[in-house]
Amino acid sequence: MPVVIENLRKFVAPEIIFGNGSRYLAGEYCKKFYIAKPMIVTDPGVMAAGWTDQVAQTLIDHDIAYITFSQVSSNPREEEAMMGAAAYLSAGCDGIIAVGGGSPMDCAKGIGIVVSNGGHILDYEGVDRIMDPLPPMIFIPTTAGTSADVSQFCIINNTTKKVKIAIISKIVIPDIALIDPETTTTMDPYLTACTGMDAMAHAVEAFVSTASSKITDVHALEAIRLLKTNLPQILNDPHDMILRENIMLASMQAGLAFSNAVLGAVHAMAHSLGGFLDLPHGECNSLVLEHVMAFNYSAVPERFKVIAQNLGLDTRGYNQRELKAALFKEIRSLRYQLGISKSLGQVHVKQQDISDLSEKALNDACLLTNPRKTNKRDIETIYEEAL
Repeated sequence: MPVVIENLRKFVAPEIIFGNGSRYLAGEYCKKFYIAKPMIVTDPGVMAAGWTDQVAQTLIDHDIAYITFSQVSSNPREEEAMMGAAAYLSAGCDGIIAVGGGSPMDCAKGIGIVVSNGGHILDYEGVDRIMDPLPPMIFIPTTAGTSADVSQFCIINNTTKKVKIAIISKIVIPDIALIDPETTTTMDPYLTACTGMDAMAHAVEAFVSTASSKITDVHALEAIRLLKTNLPQILNDPHDMILRENIMLASMQAGLAFSNAVLGAVHAMAHSLGGFLDLPHGECNSLVLEHVMAFNYSAVPERFKVIAQNLGLDTRGYNQRELKAALFKEIRSLRYQLGISKSLGQVHVKQQDISDLSEKALNDACLLTNPRKTNKRDIETIYEEAL
């Protein structure tokens, strides 16, 4: 009997250790992976917070030599990945430990791609263009939202074209993610909000993606429930570790969902915005999320009804128009409650920028699994509504 490929779904994930203190296992896992000289990829903010030193100490405790690469921007640039690869090869490293948010983790993936496959990091834009395995990789996230620690995505800023590129391959999934909620305690409130909304966008887009499945749906819906319940509370009680654990768990669940179901127009448009304005990725997602959801609603209304229910909305008696409006209002209300209240115009997007932003978004790999087919004018309209 022939196999119907369209009905099959795959699911890939790294080994995961979740819980407070898991960061202290970095040295032990270097030994298990036979890493003799790792490169720690981090950034100045994470170093100032003390997390990099704590991880480095676990290497010292295991008599493991290491080097640190911290020249990573908030949106990692192609030249930073190339510099890191040169430093890795020069020092004779044989493994990578990423400590930080999405930027260090994406840069670490970029470094791993180049040292194993050669060429330039921008050569690998798109899906499944990496041929050779990366060095052993240990990832320790310090934000709750990007999910680069569990995903098969690597996002790099092409500064020449002013656009973020997506590199998608299961080869870039780390060998192990040490997910430690304690590392999120040094995030400021706005970063907490933006990364939380990034996770929400991951979960929503994964659930309505054309590549979604029963496996990814479980993770996406649990992430939505956890974020709706816990994210608003954390801003009032930032030291509550139960809340932080739940939000970190939501980030992981959303990451497992989108890594396997892929994303959609929210991320395609956010990548274009982030590369153009150098804005935080989570903020870019937040500014267009409700508008993309409204655009996509007609393609999969029953799926959006389930999302509404998992956000706590009582959908009984609503017709499609009313439910769409309620969902739009709920997502906007959530981001406003979190302090993300700007419009695209307020972050300096102008009408004359929209054509170029839309062209770049149209070429983003994330758009392939958007539930509603889109053309350039569709994307322009969504940007215009978000102005």
